[in-house]
Amino acid sequence: MHYIVWTQHYDLHSHSTNSDGEHSVEFVAQLMKNSEVKYWSLTDHDTIAGWKNAYQSANDLGINFIPGVEITCERGLEPDELELKQRGRERASKSWHLLAYFPGLKPDDEQAIRFAQWLKPLQDNRIPRMKQMVEKLAELGMPIDFSEVADKAGGSIGRPHLAQAMVDKGYVETKFEAFEKWIGDGLPAHVAQPKPSIEEAVSVVQDCGGVTSLAHPLYYGIPPKQLGTYCKSVGIDSIEAFHRSHEDMYRFELWQICSQQGLKVSCGSDFHGQTYGQSPGKMAIPVSQLCV
Repeated sequence: MHYIVWTQHYDLHSHSTNSDGEHSVEFVAQLMKNSEVKYWSLTDHDTIAGWKNAYQSANDLGINFIPGVEITCERGLEPDELELKQRGRERASKSWHLLAYFPGLKPDDEQAIRFAQWLKPLQDNRIPRMKQMVEKLAELGMPIDFSEVADKAGGSIGRPHLAQAMVDKGYVETKFEAFEKWIGDGLPAHVAQPKPSIEEAVSVVQDCGGVTSLAHPLYYGIPPKQLGTYCKSVGIDSIEAFHRSHEDMYRFELWQICSQQGLKVSCGSDFHGQTYGQSPGKMAIPVSQLCV
């Protein structure tokens, strides 16, 4: 008889104030510990700035840190309207996110330095883009000083920082409302961000010794079978089948597709902060198919 061993000791998708998370690296690490996570990855957007503190915090708490990052990329495939409707999604994300993991890699290792250099233009592009979005909001009758947004970002500036500034100004009641009405993909104050292709990002990660996982596929509107075939064809190692936004049946469907395609899986709470009503950990995943 074949048994499948499951675990809830991994959380491979989380964010800190180095990108669009609400909490410091140290606080996120403590929350992971409190949730009985034993293998944790900090995956801030387009930056590895939090790795050093994450290593130290994990060591202090007696948990294992897996260096990670979430890379913002161009769409790999155009969304399928029927799939979006079936999953209850109004629209697909304008970008795809690729998780990259580098087990054992230290911030001062040559490969990490080379990877950080490749990421730097992605971070730098965020500033002019945010200034354009601030300008659009002003034209829409919602003036915000760029410094008010920048002050909220500990590293990579992003739309959640702008959404919080909109809440602080009283233009919207919640960050969710800001995204749904004004700054979400394709909405009046949105500005597209220059991004690498999935293929380029996969190549760079592999060249630096990392492994990849396609983050939260629910957001892209691609039928699972087609998604699995695509990931296999471009060299993506795994799919984040076990993401907090996925219903059990969708998780199972993605898991089966990964098994058929010879792909691994990853899991993640995609923790951004407690005010989002989120908590880290508690992500059941089959051990034998984990990507790290």
